[in-house]
Amino acid sequence: MSDPHYNIVTLKWGDRYGPEYTNRLYDAVSRNLSLPFRFVCFTDNIENLNSEIETHPIPEIAIPSPQILTGWRKLCLFKPDLPISGPSLFLDLDLIIRGPLDPFLTFEPDKIPIIHNWVSGMRRITGRRPAIGNSSIFRFLPNEQTFVYEQFLQEKEWALANFSPPQSYLTHCIRPQMVFYPEDWTASFKRHCRPLFPLNLFLEPKEPEAPVVVFHGRPDPDEALAGFDDGKPRHHTKPATWITQYWHGD
Repeated sequence: MSDPHYNIVTLKWGDRYGPEYTNRLYDAVSRNLSLPFRFVCFTDNIENLNSEIETHPIPEIAIPSPQILTGWRKLCLFKPDLPISGPSLFLDLDLIIRGPLDPFLTFEPDKIPIIHNWVSGMRRITGRRPAIGNSSIFRFLPNEQTFVYEQFLQEKEWALANFSPPQSYLTHCIRPQMVFYPEDWTASFKRHCRPLFPLNLFLEPKEPEAPVVVFHGRPDPDEALAGFDDGKPRHHTKPATWITQYWHGD
């Protein structure tokens, strides 16, 4: 019997992330995953994507603007009749992969694993950390867990009006089968790498030990590599030079 295959899945739309983001994610996965896999990108623009990347149109989902341009769109992955099957690991485009990905595909095979979303420093101090997933990374079974999409259709207006950010609604749907990935498998660039204010004005962000670094919000990886300044001192980021070896594969 041949080895089962796994899917690495990502979504790409609009112009915030160019094709280099998808290509670099594919390269990083290839370096860090030993299991047999297909790399699948659902996208509205296949231009300049590596030929090894399997592309499909983004499944249609009736979500109004501006929500359709946000994480709400990830619910399309739970529609029936997706052109893939088998255990599938969703990865956001703006990740840095610096270690093995195999465990993300084999962890708790009968569950829907997802990152435990990070919270502000004050909530960490007080211990109030809601049991909400971060949808930058989650594993799912295409065409087998369509209950998420079906539930959304039944309560769409209520869901769109009452859940923010969108990953809190995904958590709501998958909670009976949800499990969090181990804490040390992922790191938040903003929470674990960028020094706290005012040290962030003088010190370079540190490299974590986690296999995957998540860039939720800004800066994106290329911005963190160059140094980031949006005019808010607390967000200022010195160049994170360690990103180079993972972002460019050097």
